[in-house]
Amino acid sequence: MRHTIRVLFFMAMLSACAPAVRAQSAAGDDQDSGQTARPQAIEYSEGYETRARIHKVASWATLPLLGTEAILGQNLYNDPQGRLSSYRGAHIAVGTAITGLFAVQSVTGVWNLVEGWKDPNHKTLRLVHGIMMLGADAGFVAAYGTGPGGRNLVNFDQNKSTHRTVVFTTMGVATASYLLMLFGNR
Repeated sequence: MRHTIRVLFFMAMLSACAPAVRAQSAAGDDQDSGQTARPQAIEYSEGYETRARIHKVASWATLPLLGTEAILGQNLYNDPQGRLSSYRGAHIAVGTAITGLFAVQSVTGVWNLVEGWKDPNHKTLRLVHGIMMLGADAGFVAAYGTGPGGRNLVNFDQNKSTHRTVVFTTMGVATASYLLMLFGNR
């Protein structure tokens, strides 16, 4: 419970920082010179617009999938017959859906981050969001690796505790990054 409170506190702090990051990202580089630089036109390809649309539409599945997985995982964690639980199949299916979602989001997000690198608008916000989400990707890989099951059932209870800690930390980072972009990119 303390870990969940820490993750929620971390997410709240990131959400509170979003306007400051947005303001910093939108500020010009020539503030000290007294002259305002002429705005530079940034052209994006049609592919950029398509990837951005896919990224935004797919992002709406993030929180429902993470919430569903958290509920299923907690039910599975609390079930004394965890290895044989009826929640196990649903937990694996939703986890697979999250893996697919994060794969699509990573490809579209990184590709657009590279193509839009010269655009100074919200650059810091986009970079922080991208780094946090790539960290969440690594966390989900670690979550898969720490999942109990398979043939090594000797340390099942210890493995499920480690898995739960990794998953909730990763979900916290992903949710904080999602909210940072949602509220900071206005």
